[in-house]
Amino acid sequence: MSATILVVDDVDTAREAIADSLRKDGKEVLEAGTLKEARSFLEINKADICILDILLPDGNGLSLLDDVLHMAFQPKFIVITAHGQIDYAVEAMKKGALDLITKPIDMKTLKNSISRAEDLVAMRRELEHLRHSHAAATKFVIGEHPRMQALINLAQRAAEASVSVLITGESGTGKEVIANFILQSGSRSQKPFIAINCAAIANTLLESELFGHEANAFTGASNKRKNGLMEVADGGILFLDEISSMPMDMQAKLLRAIEERAFRRVGGTTLIRVDVQIIAASNRNLKEMIKNGEFREDLYYRLKVVDLDIPPLRKRKSDIPELVGMLLQQSNMNMGTNIADITPRALEAMMNYDWPGNIRELRNAIERAIIFCDDPAIDIHHLPAEIIEQYSG
Repeated sequence: MSATILVVDDVDTAREAIADSLRKDGKEVLEAGTLKEARSFLEINKADICILDILLPDGNGLSLLDDVLHMAFQPKFIVITAHGQIDYAVEAMKKGALDLITKPIDMKTLKNSISRAEDLVAMRRELEHLRHSHAAATKFVIGEHPRMQALINLAQRAAEASVSVLITGESGTGKEVIANFILQSGSRSQKPFIAINCAAIANTLLESELFGHEANAFTGASNKRKNGLMEVADGGILFLDEISSMPMDMQAKLLRAIEERAFRRVGGTTLIRVDVQIIAASNRNLKEMIKNGEFREDLYYRLKVVDLDIPPLRKRKSDIPELVGMLLQQSNMNMGTNIADITPRALEAMMNYDWPGNIRELRNAIERAIIFCDDPAIDIHHLPAEIIEQYSG
């Protein structure tokens, strides 16, 4: 299914020239001369890509980028600017425009931008298919709660732009799953996803793990060269879990590697260049750590080009029924069982519980219930004692 393109320009000759050229290429093209007409098309999801002139007779064309924020379906915007409209160009990029084309329009440049937008539209359609597939691991984090929908939209944008991401949230909220979602959502989906828990590695070994080392580079090092995880992740994603545990001197080295897109192995002199998207995660308040001198402010802002704060499960209890159904299906597949359902009373007890361990605790509760369940459906007495106690009390 090809993408539908909406051309928005009040100058008839300019708009028609673009539309006619695209139609000759077999594109499906819609035309609008005003903001009002453009909004009418977008409100009924008729356009995948919008070529947008800024100055329109009934307002600033960039207001369209704000209008679509509340829509589940958001087109890719290619904004047309005139020479001297620098402020508008900056505003367009901040609002999420995919590309800027300067007048007079070069059709080859415009068509290259459209081709890129079409690739992203095709990717988004595939993701929508995955979202509704029971086999999709990404469905683990996709609920109907508005905060999760907003987070997923941001994650998709981060994947498309391939920028650094900082994921925050309580333990067990699914930070690594979100990182995997970003991998699956972008152009790096077939590339490596390398995860490292910074809290699980001794400070003295962390640099070697990340950047690798030359033979016999330090006491205890092997007599063979070791590639670091950043090198192994080249082309893909490096996920730094519990980044708050990284010592300050290592933070400085990581910052330099991110900014230069290059590093040296421990004991080495050769500069190794890599193309890696960095995703960091923390369950601690990094701003407080900065105030206390425990985390570098420059690294913090370098990591949080996109900031994803995952809400705890107690703040989005409306997602629990969907998550329970999905986790029940996954657990049955993993454990070779066939518990098909959960009773209304058991589900009510789960909705009533606060889930301090978040989705990790929910998964464990489902797996425990399956182990003790000899019936077709999980009932309340199959649940952990703390859930029953909070429900009964």
